Amino acid sequence: MTPKTRRPDGADWIERAPSSGGIERIEAFFHDAAYGLHRHDTYAIGRTLAGVQSFHYRRGMCNSVPGMTMVLHPDEAHDGQAGTDEGFRYRMVYVEPALFQQVLGGKPLPFIEGGLSDDPRLFSATEGLLQAIDRALDPLEQEDAIYDLAMALDAASGATQTIRIADYRAAEQARRYLHESLAQAVTLDELATASGKDKWSLSRDFRALFGTSPHRYLTMRRLDLVRRLASEGRSLADASAAAGFADQSHMTRHFTKTWGVPPSRWLKMVSQANTAGHASGTVLRR
Repeated sequence: MTPKTRRPDGADWIERAPSSGGIERIEAFFHDAAYGLHRHDTYAIGRTLAGVQSFHYRRGMCNSVPGMTMVLHPDEAHDGQAGTDEGFRYRMVYVEPALFQQVLGGKPLPFIEGGLSDDPRLFSATEGLLQAIDRALDPLEQEDAIYDLAMALDAASGATQTIRIADYRAAEQARRYLHESLAQAVTLDELATASGKDKWSLSRDFRALFGTSPHRYLTMRRLDLVRRLASEGRSLADASAAAGFADQSHMTRHFTKTWGVPPSRWLKMVSQANTAGHASGTVLRR
């Protein structure tokens, strides 16, 4: 994540992403007192990005620092204030319990004791929903992130895990649908319709059978198409559009996260390798 810097005037601030499908995302900075004691009927899940974020929760005082995950259970009273004179900056996502319950299928809502966790599974699972709030989440990306977070919460809470048999036929139909939909937005509901499976069971089975989420799988196939088109001489902007990315910067972000180098540098290295290969009479493969 790339948090915003503190404003020159040092004023407190809150920025909100547009509400989307049962979630709300914010990023904020506060010098001292942020919120009085209150409660709401959603989960509040987030990270402190800088400073110390202190809050009363279930008859105790919690101090959140970077590297930890805050998980405030629905309808639990809490407040918020800076733990040091430097203030604190944080990101938070508010998730309706019904969204998690669609994934959990009737299991008790996960409860994280004390409101703070250092569980690495939970920290990793929050990444999808706690991205920079100046970018809207793709529908399939958001549904993948909700699934990941629901499962991580369930595991971190110590809930008993059950073994299920994956439905290969449905997952394979969904996979084929993704290949046919590279240039358009795809939702988990569409995949469910194409496969004849309810969407959360399909999401679970797809991961079990193909080793990644539907959104990640679609993103990788789009990146494969970008690499092919760019290697054939198409501009990165044209290749991004043809592969279904919102714009070139959107593609670049995913490309760099996947392969560790930006696409322009990758393309230059491939070009140099091919030139060297032809010069020596040998074609170097990517």
